[in-house]
Amino acid sequence: MLRLLTPLYFFIILTILLSACGWTPDTAALTNLSSSPATEKIIPTAVYSPTVDAAKVMSSPDYGMQVFLYWQAEVADRDLQLVQDAGFRWVKQEIPWREIEGHAKGAWHWATADRVMEQIDAHGLKVIVRLGAQPAWASATPLPEVSPPDKLQDFYDYVFAVAERYQGRVEAYQIWNEPNLAREWGNKPPNPAEYVELLKTGYQAVKAADPQAIVISAGLAPTTRHDAEAMPDIYFAQGMYDAGGAAYFDALGVHAAGYKSPPETDPAEVAADPKLNNGDSAPEELRRVYSFRHVEDIRAIMERNGDGAKKVVVLEFGWTVDPRPKSAYHWHAVTPEQQDKYLQRAYAYAETHWQPWIGVMSLIYIANPQWDWHDEQTFWSIVYPGYPELQTAPAYYGVLTMPKIPPVEQDN
Repeated sequence: MLRLLTPLYFFIILTILLSACGWTPDTAALTNLSSSPATEKIIPTAVYSPTVDAAKVMSSPDYGMQVFLYWQAEVADRDLQLVQDAGFRWVKQEIPWREIEGHAKGAWHWATADRVMEQIDAHGLKVIVRLGAQPAWASATPLPEVSPPDKLQDFYDYVFAVAERYQGRVEAYQIWNEPNLAREWGNKPPNPAEYVELLKTGYQAVKAADPQAIVISAGLAPTTRHDAEAMPDIYFAQGMYDAGGAAYFDALGVHAAGYKSPPETDPAEVAADPKLNNGDSAPEELRRVYSFRHVEDIRAIMERNGDGAKKVVVLEFGWTVDPRPKSAYHWHAVTPEQQDKYLQRAYAYAETHWQPWIGVMSLIYIANPQWDWHDEQTFWSIVYPGYPELQTAPAYYGVLTMPKIPPVEQDN
């Protein structure tokens, strides 16, 4: 069969022929030709199918914690040991775009991300890497705002670079976070079709670099607002399906705050009780969001769209103990003892009622070491900021001692 020569091979053959005549090749040109980004990183048109079966990697449910390993190596090592000691198998960690390619296009800074990945590997944990947070040069939206990039090719290149560098070491990638909020979408009205284009770009980049990695769609914020600032997750998820998004994720990401109710509470009960929904005047179908089991509403959307074979990954869930009367989160604060029991019971409920479609459930948080007691996120945490002292909520010891189903490798 006749094969056309690539530019590189043609250049090599021509070099050999001309060398015989006394010509000296320009090795710099050869190097530039062989590593040209234009030949490697153009967004492909291929559709990758079928999707990766997350059941081969995740138990149902599986156990994860969101961690913040980027900032202090010694704290990161301690926190990973806490995850490992608790018998949890997954961590969720961001590799922010603005941190690894922040200064200019193609100016990569891998040292911190490499250190994070080495520490995760050393503790024998699986990882969901969250991808997003554009650098200043990639969007006209000024930092520190979070915005989709002006050029999807730039996002493709970032995702491809991460997935290629850590090929075989990252089990799953989350593409963006809470795009149903304007503050996570360049202060523009949330748009499911626009997000699907970003998701498609990220999916193709991951699969081009590491076909066996799982791609998870962004976790969606629980909200009843439906305006230029926010879109309810059930509407946004359906909009993703309407835009053809099912082809571009292996598992669907959700967020599942428990608010004021125990995890077993029926969402219909929460929607009907002003004490449990803070007197929200939104339509009843939207008030169901104030319950942990609202995950079931998102699952129903998947099934209605013929996507029931995929798993749901709970990318964030928990209960806050925020004691500050003026905090927007105080109305649904629970006691530390309730937080402890509710987290344990959430995993138990999922094991009993959500198999086989539930995958990793990543609780929040082992706190970011940069937080303090003025940050509302601290009060969702089960390990509080501080080093070298260790201050934990009762919930850490609860999840440490609770029974856990075996890892998926032992199920086969």
